[in-house]
Amino acid sequence: MATDRLVADLHAHTTASDGTMTLAEVPAAAHRADLDWVAVTDHDRIHPGLSAPVVVRDGIRIVRGIELRVDAGFERLDLLGYAVERTDGLDAEIDRLQTDRERRGAAILDRVEDRLGVDLGVDPRPGLGRPHIARAIDDSSAPYDYADAFEELIGDDGPCYVAREVTGLERGAELLREACAIVGLAHPFRYENVDAALDVARELDAIERFYPYGRRVDDARVETLATDADLLRTGGSDAHGRDLGEAGLTAEAFAPVRERLPAPADTA
Repeated sequence: MATDRLVADLHAHTTASDGTMTLAEVPAAAHRADLDWVAVTDHDRIHPGLSAPVVVRDGIRIVRGIELRVDAGFERLDLLGYAVERTDGLDAEIDRLQTDRERRGAAILDRVEDRLGVDLGVDPRPGLGRPHIARAIDDSSAPYDYADAFEELIGDDGPCYVAREVTGLERGAELLREACAIVGLAHPFRYENVDAALDVARELDAIERFYPYGRRVDDARVETLATDADLLRTGGSDAHGRDLGEAGLTAEAFAPVRERLPAPADTA
């Protein structure tokens, strides 16, 4: 076995949030990518089809995770929680966030449909995100593809954008620490204030070291921080489609993370 083979993709989304892959499709996608482990980290939601923090499906170990958007004051950041145990506090916050997502989705849909004069055929629901709306715009008669939808309509500065009410950083980190085996900062070089984001990571368990940015980043900064702050190094593809393994962890890199994860609870 090649020592550089990726064995774990710890950042993937499903149809429970804004991905296009169903939970049932995850094992096949993992097998295609020659992975052993996948973390399902849907936005502000714990996948309802995962019955325990770690399960086995068709030979693939699936980690029940979450990607939680938090307001750090200087910027909104994404925290990754792994091996989630349900708690009353986290469940209540997820319910609040999903209600807000549904409200916000309805408001964006109204603005887009009024502006374009089209019916996108999308119903507001828990888990609804802007990618769902962008896909609907792309599929409609409107003269915008998926990228155009974000660029010209629903991006953060777009005329149809509506902000979400996200969790505060301290509260979000507290809720995840109570519920998860590992809490880390996602994709540190995607933020405008990288220095401040890295300072936040110092107080967590982990940082996403391996990520498909599509551009050159200073990996040495993350390595130095992880060593200085004794952080685990995680990694994943941030998949929103049906392909996994664009980024992740080799067996050697995954070993310290695996030590913190519980044993699988079922083999369904």
